[in-house]
Amino acid sequence: MSATPLATLARTSAPQAMLRRFLALDAAVTGTNALAYFAFSGPLGRFLGVDSTLLLALGAFLTVYAAGVGLLASRPQPPALGVRAVVEANLAWTAVSLVALALWLTPSTAGAVWTVLQSMVVAAFAALQYTALRARQGMSA
Repeated sequence: MSATPLATLARTSAPQAMLRRFLALDAAVTGTNALAYFAFSGPLGRFLGVDSTLLLALGAFLTVYAAGVGLLASRPQPPALGVRAVVEANLAWTAVSLVALALWLTPSTAGAVWTVLQSMVVAAFAALQYTALRARQGMSA
């Protein structure tokens, strides 16, 4: 992903602002997902073909994760180590989601589609955050 499409997507050419925006968007999407898992674990569980207890546990985890990513996004200059940890966590989430789908979960068709789509979104966040971090580091070199 080059800097021009990245800047267009972030609506800024400042690497620091891009990084903070992609982190904030990740936190918002993750937090929304967490709230949905908490508030609608029963109906979502039935629709997705996943145990509602699993959705509650994921909701709890995602709430904490979203808060951490949001805190990182609120920093004037998010530390590179923290951003790298978010990128790696997002990549791990993507891999675990797909492995769980292949080896453990037996969701409905909607649940299988949801698992693949959410893992793609999380992987995209990882790519955007990594690219913005690299752009920021290139500016300070």
